[in-house]
Amino acid sequence: MKEVLINSLQFLGLAFWVEIVTDDPQCTYYFGPFSSKQEAESAQGGYIEDLENEGAQGISVNVMRCKPTNLTIFDEESEELRVSAKIPVFSGNLS
Repeated sequence: MKEVLINSLQFLGLAFWVEIVTDDPQCTYYFGPFSSKQEAESAQGGYIEDLENEGAQGISVNVMRCKPTNLTIFDEESEELRVSAKIPVFSGNLS
């Protein structure tokens, strides 16, 4: 019965989701759907703990009603800049 309720809320865009944005890596994650804000808030601690255990830094959390199409959004451009900044650049004549 609960699954039917959550599916209906999700279809209508009224389900609650936990949005977690991390600075490093620069990603946005969506966890859900949940039937209530309280249910989503009580689950968010586990998601944060998992991301911290994976080394994520700069974590911010928002519980909201939404209908995400992608559950993980990775900012590839920012990651490329971060990686390229670590690659040493040599100048001069190598011959």
